[in-house]
Amino acid sequence: MIIRDATSSDFSAVMGLYRQLQPNDPILTNGEDRSVYARIMSGEGLHLFVLEDSEQVKATCYLNIIPNITRSASPYAVIENVVSDKAWRGRGFGRQIIGHALEFAWSQGCYKVMLQTGSHRESTREFYSACGFSGDDKHAFIAWQPGWKK
Repeated sequence: MIIRDATSSDFSAVMGLYRQLQPNDPILTNGEDRSVYARIMSGEGLHLFVLEDSEQVKATCYLNIIPNITRSASPYAVIENVVSDKAWRGRGFGRQIIGHALEFAWSQGCYKVMLQTGSHRESTREFYSACGFSGDDKHAFIAWQPGWKK
């Protein structure tokens, strides 16, 4: 098993995992998804990690490192779109890829890493707590563009 930066050849595998995460998202046919994927691949501070086991992508997460002027000009990071393949859940892949993302953020001088979840399941909250996140420090407020809320 290895955890690495995603490459352009991982597009289909990553999109398959995202389908599991957001099954109601429309399938784009205009190429915009590939265009955004390419921007992520080349973007400074944007890191899409994949966990590969037996030459198959089984988990992914997206880490954004954001420059910051406070906290001695230390950056912070946000993790989004954490997903393990349904067929392989419960084997520690999610915890491993999040651990990798955290270690990478710390190596880049980030003073904190934030993560949000829309899940209300206690097991999801317990999972993120076990990965080192606290749900007690801050509260997220989200403004949705009209027509986009869930």
